[in-house]
Amino acid sequence: MNDIARIDKWLWAARIYKTRSIAADACKNGRVTIKGINVKPSHTIKAGEVVSVKKSPITYSFKVLKPIEQRVGAKLIPEVYENVTDAKQYELLEMSRISGFVDRARGTGRPTKKDRRQMDAFVDPALFGFDEDEDEDNTF
Repeated sequence: MNDIARIDKWLWAARIYKTRSIAADACKNGRVTIKGINVKPSHTIKAGEVVSVKKSPITYSFKVLKPIEQRVGAKLIPEVYENVTDAKQYELLEMSRISGFVDRARGTGRPTKKDRRQMDAFVDPALFGFDEDEDEDNTF
């Protein structure tokens, strides 16, 4: 059995990313780090290393138990890596889920149907009393 594996293949085989190309793109775009250093998709990993993966809004950390390159069933994942993500990261995730609805101030975003009707009622009377034909005759 191999005791090293490419990081992009491992991320895919460990089911952290859905496809290997997505895993490789994450490496290229600086979302995968080992010891705080961005790694290329071809970087090799060994057992015992901690891989950090940024998936907005949090950063997951995984300790490599088995450097594999062939995808395994979901039941075998606990043998492949150990999730060592900080509890504060999960709190951050929960806060971002909640704040999406709580922090939005009333009146921001798209107008409601009632707001739209009020805006139309306000604008339409102002348009009456002007003829388009009169504007064309009075050219400056």
